Formats: sequence, structure tokens, C-alpha cells
Amino acid sequence: MIKFLDLQKINSQYALELKQAANEVIDSGWYILGERVKRFEANLAKYIGVKHAIGVANGLDALRMILKAYIEMGFMKEGDEVIVPANTYIASVLAITENRLKPVLVEPNINTYNLDISLIENQITDRTRAIMVVHLYGRVCWSVELEAIANKYNLKIIEDNAQAIGAIHTTSITKLCNISAEKENVKTVSTPINNNIIKKRTGSLGDAAGLSFYPGKNLGALGDGGSITTNNDQLAEVVRALGNYGSKQKYINEYQGINSRLDEIQAAFLDIKLKYLDAENQQRHKIAQFYCENIKHPQVFLPVDVTFFQPSISNFLYSHVWHVFVIRHQRRDDLQNYLTQNNIQTLIHYPIPPNKQLAYRNLHYLKFPITDKLQNQALSLPISSIMKESECTQIINAINNFPLS
Repeated sequence: MIKFLDLQKINSQYALELKQAANEVIDSGWYILGERVKRFEANLAKYIGVKHAIGVANGLDALRMILKAYIEMGFMKEGDEVIVPANTYIASVLAITENRLKPVLVEPNINTYNLDISLIENQITDRTRAIMVVHLYGRVCWSVELEAIANKYNLKIIEDNAQAIGAIHTTSITKLCNISAEKENVKTVSTPINNNIIKKRTGSLGDAAGLSFYPGKNLGALGDGGSITTNNDQLAEVVRALGNYGSKQKYINEYQGINSRLDEIQAAFLDIKLKYLDAENQQRHKIAQFYCENIKHPQVFLPVDVTFFQPSISNFLYSHVWHVFVIRHQRRDDLQNYLTQNNIQTLIHYPIPPNKQLAYRNLHYLKFPITDKLQNQALSLPISSIMKESECTQIINAINNFPLS
């Protein structure tokens, strides 16, 4: 059986380093908010390209604490609206509703699976306070047009970066200047590269970002973990306090906070694995290219065209870090059963969209035909940094041999 994701094999690559780190933490006698958390936060902030990285317990906490911080800072209040993609994992929406804010669901682009930025402006009202973009499946969801909209309406942009750590957004300076001429005061703290383009990692694009270190992520802990990244000093200070019972100083509680902290041992593990993240993402990229070049079934929709991998657009290659590789087929369930019979494990991300979950009965009346189409057709193939070419070939051959409708 080809596993969807072999975590044991992935982590065994670093077993000696991980065990040594665990021993060091055990021997230190300090297990919460210690030097290893500080070290990982500093290294993560440097990697992402931001001033602050604050470790938290998980990715959901990261998103809900960002929103809670904006409420404490007076930028939002109960009943305000946050635009969010209809095609996302439920955590994106949970973070909004838990803060008694209103999610405004917007359809994805059928080709990228990400939020359709062209649909955002029509959904903005006088209660809109933020746009939450989700870099779904590892693909960057961003544009200078998005920044211009946020500036025009004084909106915060919050990144759900749970699936795309390491991904890079590349902007043409010429395009940025053109947009800037049309929309005054477009927000950007980007750094020019080679005098022609600007490159920034996800997690540094918006006002704040939530990251997840769930074990299956590209940068995965050996347990739960998450982080908030931002360049905003005040936001960083508030979320750090919120995650520590609302306290900046022990026994003095400024906010009604929660207990959400990244522990020392997970921070130590993540700091080790961070060193290998870019190499692992590059390996995922190679596998994705191999899939796209060789899956030839006429009824299978691939996540990108093969031109996506051409050297002529190499500046954009790492706009996708392939957390999952999602294909589409009209008979998705039949294809999944067929692959299972051929000893290939697959998953569906995600079979039920948030507006159709029982948890959100109040949203059942909403209709999102593109989201529904994706949920009914999407199938995630195995992809990871430790997959062998022979395994990829076996998967490709099985798909190409799947009977036509």
C-alpha cells in the first residue's frame, strides 16, 4: 500500500536530532515559554520575513487570537464581517464565528481553488473589517489588486497560512506601480529583488497570519502547534498576552485570554525541521511536476498546467509548495475506490464545505456551485518529500488506466 503520507518515515530522517533535542528539553527542567520557544520564534520570523512570530497551541488558535486581538485593539467589534473563502477547511470559519464576527463566504476560482479575488469587492459592506485569504493546498492566494481593495476600504488582510509555509509570492514592480497609480496609498512593505520583482513568503504578505504545525503539514510538529506572524508590534504584544491567560505580567490579567502556548519540546522539534523545509518543499515540487507531466487521463483535471513548471516563469515556481496534490474527476468516488483497490491511499480535502456542516445550519441556505463542484470532484494524491519515483509512477499508471466514463 502506498500511504497518503508516511509520517514515521518522514520524521525518521531526523530521528537522532529529534531525540537529542527531546533529551535536552527533559534535562533542562524548563518546559513552557523557555529558550527553545524563543529560539524557534526568532528563526521562524527570520525565515518568513517578519518582525514577530508568536508560538501558540495550534493553527485554529492562531487565527482566532488574531481576530480577538483586533477586537481588543478596537478595530473590530461583535457583528462585524470577515470575508473568507467558501472553499476552505472549517477552521477558517470557526475562528471568525468564535469571536462573534460574521463570516461572509465567497466562491473560489475554479482553476486555483483559492478565493476568487475578483468577487471580493461586491461583498464589502459598511460592517466589513477584514479579508481572510487561505493559501489552500499550499498555493499562494494574493495579488496587488487584493492589496488595493484592502487599502481602499481600510480592511485588514489575515492569512490562513496553515498549508503554505515556504511558498513565495512574486510581484512585478511595474504592475505594482501601475496599481499604485490607480489606488492611492497601496500598502506594501515589500523588498525589491533584482530591480524588477518583489518576492515575499506567505505569512508576511498580510497584516497577520496564522500557521499550523499539525504533524501532516509541510513543517509538522510531533504533536499540535501553531504560530502567529506579523510586523505589527501592538498586535504581537496583544496576541502574546492573549495566549497566556491575557497576561503580560504574571498574575496581572489585562484581557480575558486563553491558554494557548507552543511548548518547549515541540519548539525544539520544529526548529530542527525548519532547517530542512525548503529542501522538502523542492522535493514536493518535483513530484508535482512529475505528476503533471505524466498523468494523461483525458477526464482528470490537474491542479496546474504543465506550463506552470517552465523555466521561463521560474519566478513563480514556488508560489505553490504542494501541501496536497489535488486532482478532479467527475466520478471521484469511483476513482478513489479504484486507486484503493490498486493499493494507493488517497484523501478528500474536503468532502463537506463549511456552509453545509451541521455546525453552521444557519448557512445552509447559501448556494456556492463552484465550491460544491470542487467538493464533489476533488481527490488528493499521495505527495511528500520521501516518496520514491517508482511510487509516483505506480500512481500515474493507475490513474491513466482508470476506465473512461
